[in-house]
Amino acid sequence: MSYDDAIMALSNNALKFVKDDYVIGLGSGRAATTLVKSLGKLIKLKNYNIKGVPTSLQIKLTAEKVGIPLVEADQVEHIDIVFDGADQIDSQKFVIKGGGGALLRENILFSIAKKVVVIADKTKFVKNFTRTVPVEVHPLARNSVSNSIKKLGGKVQLRSLDRGYPVFTENGNIILDCDFGTIKNPKSLTQKIKATVGVLESGIFLRKPDVIYRAKTGGKFDIL
Repeated sequence: MSYDDAIMALSNNALKFVKDDYVIGLGSGRAATTLVKSLGKLIKLKNYNIKGVPTSLQIKLTAEKVGIPLVEADQVEHIDIVFDGADQIDSQKFVIKGGGGALLRENILFSIAKKVVVIADKTKFVKNFTRTVPVEVHPLARNSVSNSIKKLGGKVQLRSLDRGYPVFTENGNIILDCDFGTIKNPKSLTQKIKATVGVLESGIFLRKPDVIYRAKTGGKFDIL
């Protein structure tokens, strides 16, 4: 079952939020990639003066290919809008991100953006979070953070490549994928995770999206 047609359609719809001279945060992943390609076409069509702020090398390469001028987050005073995907979205509209490993940079952009737009297919929507929570951790704190996560009731797995090598983020950190079962109070949990020394970011974001697009089959989508 493919949601590609719907993601393409809603990506074009989401571009109605873009205006000339905007600074735009570019999230990572499949949905964000589709939107970035559409954004590149819009810039050329309307001759917009747009700056993009990438959250990963993956999306940076895509943006360069479609001609979006890029800057880093520390080179701008604000971000007008962020477009990003999500790994899960619960009934309270909290999101889990970090499946691709860019959670720290993505959450920085969430925190400084005037508007956050999230795009996801309908399989990502749940009543309560059930997937693992990615946690970005300084390598020196691997054991101490793992022990703290276990005390919070989580099962910890170091994210690794197929050959067994640890996955390192673009910030030089590791990722612990933490299984808490069904999460009914994501705000409290992520506050406890982020209070742990050595944790750089939790995959449960406290900033809720302002607009959520839900891709459905048959090229259709909802706006929440």
